[in-house]
Amino acid sequence: MKKFFTGLFLTSTLFVATPADAATTQIKIDDVVVKSDTAPEQKNNRTMVPLRVISENLGAQVHWQDSQITLSMDQTTIKLNLNNRTVIKNGQKEQLDVQPYMKNNRTYVPIRFIAETFGSQVHYNDGTVNITTEPLLIEDEKIKVLRYEYHMTMGGVIQDIKGNAYHQALFKIFQEKKGDKVEAPKDYYWHLNLETPGSYYKLGQFDFMSHDQNSVRQYDIYTLNQPFPEELLQGYPEYLLHDFDGDNWYIFSEQAVKSIQQLINSAYNNGFSKIISNTVA
Repeated sequence: MKKFFTGLFLTSTLFVATPADAATTQIKIDDVVVKSDTAPEQKNNRTMVPLRVISENLGAQVHWQDSQITLSMDQTTIKLNLNNRTVIKNGQKEQLDVQPYMKNNRTYVPIRFIAETFGSQVHYNDGTVNITTEPLLIEDEKIKVLRYEYHMTMGGVIQDIKGNAYHQALFKIFQEKKGDKVEAPKDYYWHLNLETPGSYYKLGQFDFMSHDQNSVRQYDIYTLNQPFPEELLQGYPEYLLHDFDGDNWYIFSEQAVKSIQQLINSAYNNGFSKIISNTVA
């Protein structure tokens, strides 16, 4: 077995716009200003954004076939074609005011139409497009922030991750990708254990927190400490998931860990992750 992490996921539209508005338009999703290397554009008084803004920060799945783009989320599907105003929404044809287009290898789509189709609320204020999405509910509690903590050899880092789409996607992985239920390991720690074969190291702790800063659900990911002869590690899963609140342990997969890594990195790169404590020496 191989170990490839030492600390988990360390990371590096209806809008009438004047030319000045167009130059300063920014996108906010769930009160977070979206960071992008490509700015929104105005076409026929409509706000157009790079497709990645939709797929990563609203949680839509994207599928390409030739020049057709299919966006899907829950039970809603939108099919758009480059340079074509006709869109198919849940099987019904509609006409867009502005057609999707390609520019500098980026695909631009109308933010308001897509956001509202997927159930988000869209408002405009002083050159800012404000999009509000549905929060994640756990045990009837609305999740405000996901607090993610990991430790290194000397110190640790705590990050707050905002954005309802990220909360939804991460919680879904924890719920749906856990494997068989297993007994708790005999030894598990925040730090590496170089003495006991079969011991586990906590890669990351994930607290889904309510508006009053209480933890509603906590998941911990552990990885097998591996600086031992391979024969001493036979039968030990490489990854375990600990449902802290129920004190239940499950086998977890490398693919699930990678999917979480990708979401954490996307949140960081798009401005949805903020470091609130860093004690790494």
